[in-house]
Amino acid sequence: MNTPDVLTLALSKGRIYDETLPLLKAAGIEVLEDPDTSRKLILATNDAAVRVVLVRATDVPTYVQYGGADLGVTGLDTLIEHGSHGLVQPLDLGIARCRVSVAVRADFDYATAVRQGARLRVATKYVSIAREFFAAKGVHVDLIKLYGSMELAPLTGLADAIVDLVSTGSTLRANQLVEVERIMDISSRLVVNQASLKLKQAPIRRLIDAFATATATA
Repeated sequence: MNTPDVLTLALSKGRIYDETLPLLKAAGIEVLEDPDTSRKLILATNDAAVRVVLVRATDVPTYVQYGGADLGVTGLDTLIEHGSHGLVQPLDLGIARCRVSVAVRADFDYATAVRQGARLRVATKYVSIAREFFAAKGVHVDLIKLYGSMELAPLTGLADAIVDLVSTGSTLRANQLVEVERIMDISSRLVVNQASLKLKQAPIRRLIDAFATATATA
């Protein structure tokens, strides 16, 4: 349960968590336990007025929107898919950078298929982003929603293409896939619950200012 005297920050384990730690440190806040070795989902910090809750990356906006957390750090991709209702986005933190791209099998002639108006089967968990991108291009697609191992879809014939996050491209190359279009660049945002911003304005503003300073000097 969220408490009136404590700021609750929602983070997802992995790259976002790791890259948020230096920002917290710049604000004088250090998490007291390692989430990789602890089974706890709520982690205390050296500041009794701040705690961290660990949730799935896709759940961060939901926890913040409905008050399970006062603030959170989440990727722009997740925000677009979730929607930003009830969320304030004061900062682009510039961390966990990657991109959303279209990828296909190396032997698939994507350019010709698009030019000839073929109807493409596209596998993705980013349905909103993919739908808007292909609609703007006038490309007809059947979207297949998947939650993991996106690279398998073209390899098994389930889909002609995928829309997925790409960082280094090494996973695509390892599975004989090629990136054919870059849809958008992604970084992580700080999101704040609207009610919390009013009720806990002073401590939240301090944290926002510390994050802003840290990102400006990074």
